[in-house]
Amino acid sequence: MNHSLCNQLVTIMAAQQPKRNIVIVGGGIIGCTTAYFLTRHPKFDPAQHTITLLEASFIAAGASGKAGGLLALWAYPECLVPLSYRLHRELADEHNGAERWGYRQVGCGTISAVVKNADLRARGQGTTTTTSASRTSDLKKPDDTTAAAPNANLPIQAKDEKASKDWEKLPKQDVAATSLLSKSVLPPDLDWIDASLVRSWDVMGRRGETETAQAHPFHFTNAMADLAAAKGVDIRLGAKVTNITSSTPNDRVDTVEYQDRNNNDKKITITEVTDVILTAGPWTGKILPRSKIEGLRAHSVVYEADVSPYAVFTDIELPSDWTPEHRRVMGQKRKHRGHVDPEIYARPFGEVYACGEPDKSIPLPETADQVQCDEDQCNDLISYIATISPILASAPIRAKQACYLPQHVRFGEERGPLIGQTSTPGLWIAAGHTCWGIQNGPATGLLMSELIFDGQAKSAVIDKLDPKKFRV
Repeated sequence: MNHSLCNQLVTIMAAQQPKRNIVIVGGGIIGCTTAYFLTRHPKFDPAQHTITLLEASFIAAGASGKAGGLLALWAYPECLVPLSYRLHRELADEHNGAERWGYRQVGCGTISAVVKNADLRARGQGTTTTTSASRTSDLKKPDDTTAAAPNANLPIQAKDEKASKDWEKLPKQDVAATSLLSKSVLPPDLDWIDASLVRSWDVMGRRGETETAQAHPFHFTNAMADLAAAKGVDIRLGAKVTNITSSTPNDRVDTVEYQDRNNNDKKITITEVTDVILTAGPWTGKILPRSKIEGLRAHSVVYEADVSPYAVFTDIELPSDWTPEHRRVMGQKRKHRGHVDPEIYARPFGEVYACGEPDKSIPLPETADQVQCDEDQCNDLISYIATISPILASAPIRAKQACYLPQHVRFGEERGPLIGQTSTPGLWIAAGHTCWGIQNGPATGLLMSELIFDGQAKSAVIDKLDPKKFRV
């Protein structure tokens, strides 16, 4: 079949498509990749199809802007991962992702380290730890929008030693991922970790294959939004959705209402809607409670440091009597007993990202720009990492931050994301990706475009993620 005939067939197919007025709710990675792939679908016709993306604050304001950006073939769920990993590479090749959002391959592994009092004293980190955790206030700029707000109103840890707790790991690895670990010597270019403290280094991945890559999440999400907008997507920021209604006999959604936060909360109504796609991360559960999507808060810090490209999962054993300086001066004990497990990712653009344990102490706020950051939790993270990395111990802190990971929880158990049409005609959902939203964003966006324009997912089998299976 010649090229001219193919173009004619595509034109005919597009002309046969019914008019669609699609509204995407949420400007994180899932919403932006969905917008991107809708505009790249062969059946998309800007003369017939209108796409509007509503974001309550700004693009990548939540977890999509504060994630680590790790991409891995050992992520989950398996039905999304291989497709999405491949799409990341293809997107980077097509749109110069290496420069635009820092796409690159990285080494990835887990270290086990034992830190003793003598190690801390040798660095002046005995009972008085002076790390960048206690210097950040001098480094913050007044216009730094990623810096943490003061935490004066947050609960303070009890002075009683009983307040200490075991470290809680983020839901990053499953059993299959852990089984891929293979012992190796600490790579010589992983020189920002003190090798003398490391007892083991386990490589993540399969021999002879590159299994792990990386994208800067904030830049990647914004690039997807820009590329979608260039194809005609109407992106409205400060647009907080307040109501999705139906006035048709078959209860198909046809109206979306939102507050324009940039215009005195003026009420705006979008009518004649044919499809609404909920991609609001943890806020999806506020819009559609039966989705059971909720938020899990996680803290992170960003260092200003240019180091070799590795993602490092840690297991750090600390002296039982050691307390970080910021807690010692408040008369507190260390928050965590025994071992701690921060994750550390060298990132492009002269950054190192580190994340700590999750918590549910503060409820999900109304919008992403209202998320509270507990600075003490960030300082814990900084202090723990300082014990194994002299380079990061002396590095300036660019940001202390928190976000909410979107979880699909049923009967107290975490399930996979929901992707597909709900029981309400015209209402779609793509949410609940936990900490793998950046990794699985491209596959989710592509599959949503297929569901909308083809009526079925063609690129992967995602039956187990069907919202209707969960009565959503």
